[in-house]
Amino acid sequence: MQRREFIEKSGLATLGLASLNAMSFSENMLKDAIIGHGSHRYKVDLNWGKLNSKNFPVKDCHEMVQDAKGRIILLTNHTKNNILIYDKSGRLLGSWGSEYPGAHGLTLHNENGTEFLYIADNDRHEVIKTTLEGKVIQVFPFPKETGKYHKQEEYIPTETAIAENGDIYVADGYGAQYIIHYDANGKVKNVFGGRGEEDHLFNNAHGICIDDRDSKNPILLITARQQNKLKRFSLDGTYIDSIDLPGAYICRPVIHNGHVYLATIWSGDGSEGTGFISILDKNNKLISAPGGSIPSYENDDLNPMHQALKIFRHPHDVCIDEDENIYVAQWNSWGTYPIKLYRV
Repeated sequence: MQRREFIEKSGLATLGLASLNAMSFSENMLKDAIIGHGSHRYKVDLNWGKLNSKNFPVKDCHEMVQDAKGRIILLTNHTKNNILIYDKSGRLLGSWGSEYPGAHGLTLHNENGTEFLYIADNDRHEVIKTTLEGKVIQVFPFPKETGKYHKQEEYIPTETAIAENGDIYVADGYGAQYIIHYDANGKVKNVFGGRGEEDHLFNNAHGICIDDRDSKNPILLITARQQNKLKRFSLDGTYIDSIDLPGAYICRPVIHNGHVYLATIWSGDGSEGTGFISILDKNNKLISAPGGSIPSYENDDLNPMHQALKIFRHPHDVCIDEDENIYVAQWNSWGTYPIKLYRV
């Protein structure tokens, strides 16, 4: 039996005895360990993004994207440096930003060959479009014109998604749970969703993305985190169906090579420090859960998931590079820097 297979099977055997109690790993123990399941397994680098915390402190590492040059861009709500820019080895290339105290959502969009960032700021109650260097291009303020909000504080955007035609969708994940649909100029076109437990409503519409895996029929994937669901909507806001992920409190969906990757911030009963990563295949079935229990289905229903390995505390976002390595940003994790998972 090969070494990596032995490590994986030994760990799984122990997990069976440990039930819901996750195993803790030291840095030395993780050096050669392989995590994940099936075709998507990874080696862990806990030191990838570490920097001098006096010069480049982070508070919550909320989200990460990769630009056309291959640079990894991290958004943090520490106002000494809201943006940290890394190369893929973890070397710091630059930093900027001091005016985003509630920096939460980070979306990158290529517009006719020029890339822009969309920052959803919880504290400012707005979305800000910037260049990659931080120049403000456009601001989407709280959408008073929708008639859904009486005051700015009711609107707490968490994420954006940009369609091919330039339309912008903003998820009000910490506010009234509406999805605000703008045209490229910032004019409101539609509002749908809202707070509730029904299929077309949300309890924590935390993340949103354009699912263009069927290029002829792009749709929206929207997180309902407290409902343990990933909901599918047409671009006009019509509910299609839900993907049930019991035990997984998922953040925004990230699509790469036909798969959906999701930072899972909590698991099981939602206790603190119980995160892992969820990976869905082209049929939206959970096939690997690095740091989590083995995905299993009965009659097409996923069995409840839980953390199995204490590698992550509160994963909040993932970024996948061209080699299918995963970069993991974490919320409320003692000011730690991102972790890198190397695909094996």
